[in-house]
Amino acid sequence: MRIAIITLATALTAAIAVAPHAQGCTSLIATPGATATGSSMITYAADSHVLYGELYNQPAADHPAGAMRPVIEWDTHRPLGEIPEVAHTYATIGNMNEHGLTIAESTWGGRHELAGSGKIDYGSLIYITLQRARTAREAIDVMTGLVDKYGYASEGESFSIADPDEVWIMEMIGKGKTDPGAVWVARRVPDGYISGHANHARIHTFPLKDPNTLYSKDVIDFARKQGYFSGKDKDFDFSRAYAVYDMGALRGCDARVWSYFNRFAPKGTMDAYLPWILRGEGEVMPLWVKPEKALTATDLKWMMRDHFEDTPLDMTKDIGAGPFDVPYRWRPMSYKVDSVEYTHERAIATQQTGFSFVADMNRSRHDAMKGILWFGTDDANTCVYLPIFNSTENVPYQLRHGNGDMLTLSWDANFWVNNYVANQAYNRYSQMIPDIRRVQSGLENSIEQAVSEAEKTIGAMSDSDARTHLAAISDTWAEKATKDYKTLGDMLLVKFLDGNIKKQNEDGTFVRTPEGDCASPVFGGYNERYFRSIVNEQGDRLKVIEVK
Repeated sequence: MRIAIITLATALTAAIAVAPHAQGCTSLIATPGATATGSSMITYAADSHVLYGELYNQPAADHPAGAMRPVIEWDTHRPLGEIPEVAHTYATIGNMNEHGLTIAESTWGGRHELAGSGKIDYGSLIYITLQRARTAREAIDVMTGLVDKYGYASEGESFSIADPDEVWIMEMIGKGKTDPGAVWVARRVPDGYISGHANHARIHTFPLKDPNTLYSKDVIDFARKQGYFSGKDKDFDFSRAYAVYDMGALRGCDARVWSYFNRFAPKGTMDAYLPWILRGEGEVMPLWVKPEKALTATDLKWMMRDHFEDTPLDMTKDIGAGPFDVPYRWRPMSYKVDSVEYTHERAIATQQTGFSFVADMNRSRHDAMKGILWFGTDDANTCVYLPIFNSTENVPYQLRHGNGDMLTLSWDANFWVNNYVANQAYNRYSQMIPDIRRVQSGLENSIEQAVSEAEKTIGAMSDSDARTHLAAISDTWAEKATKDYKTLGDMLLVKFLDGNIKKQNEDGTFVRTPEGDCASPVFGGYNERYFRSIVNEQGDRLKVIEVK
């Protein structure tokens, strides 16, 4: 089936919705049966041009009868009102709580006339729920209960909701200005499968009588009332009814999930869905697929660094990558040539990420580390994922709120040193990325080893000692990674100064002449594609000729 592809400018506006702090997020999913360790895993990239990368936390607390909780809109910081607080709230660290429950999201906007008019926005829905629920199913009950009682204040949203045993996708959209409520559907991802969402509604038709599928009682009737659907109940398609279908939704959004599936599904099986993501033709991409191998947290970290490498959408292959194979494109996403509109690709890894994480939840580990939040700031491609645990009470200083902000540079802030490194690489990517990978991989390998050793040693510890030990691991590596990346950034500046490449010894020191001066550098130049593009454009104007 072919769908209408409307103008790209409208498409990309829909793809990023209206949220200034969460534009174009990606969440990938792996169920326990699809991972090598039997963990539930979900990822999240909070992509925004104005979001500062820091880690939020809220301690557990008891509240007196009659206490009220303010609701502050996540994107705008606008007060939406108050709701009654519950007697006890759980501790949270980032998007994970003390029980290992983790929630991620991506905004898809949908039909704009359905923008919510209630009291609970999507961000508040996540963080209030983390304070009130212990499991994924409890979370769905809490989230839908809050919306039923207080109304929904956002547009179309997809949520990944995971505990150590199972993972669900829930999609929700408001009912417009005259009804503060929302319609929604939630599906448990079958064990042994992977899934994901990236700013487009991914739930199409769904079983109406299945304990692993939940939905609001009026999700179909409301669509009929609005004129979005007229068929039989069994043929109801949530995504087609409530989402906006355009090139932004497919090429800019579903393509990111396609790339994840393509990486791990049996070779060649995802080729059949290229017509869907490129032209809106053929079979709809499935909500989940079975991977060919069991995934690890490391696999998901590297998937968050994806730029469609080795696919037809590879961002390093067209002339837009420039002379240094840069897999990034600056905004705006669309552009015109001779009145014809074109688009850049939109990959999972992007320069404007505030923070990202890979959440690993496993009940077989000590209670203090049954949830591991591998947390990174700035671009997922160049960050170092740091270990934060479900028992973490105090945020490491390098990730703490107040240590710098989007307009205040701090060399002690992980976000700023990661930007220091990444923004140099954006100019000469192919030349700098090997140095970055060397430091990045060395740190991550050492961190993963330290966490693995902790998993073996804390079993005999008291809960208090285990928490202290894990907190020290988080603090140690946040400090080391931040310092090492500052050193890396300094080295990149020196090594690649003025378009040259200084030579280095095996120990990383720079080569000097016998007199101690800087040795003659390497002139790195450009790639062949760049030279050919000059010749194709300029012809013989720059051709070297023999002077007679």
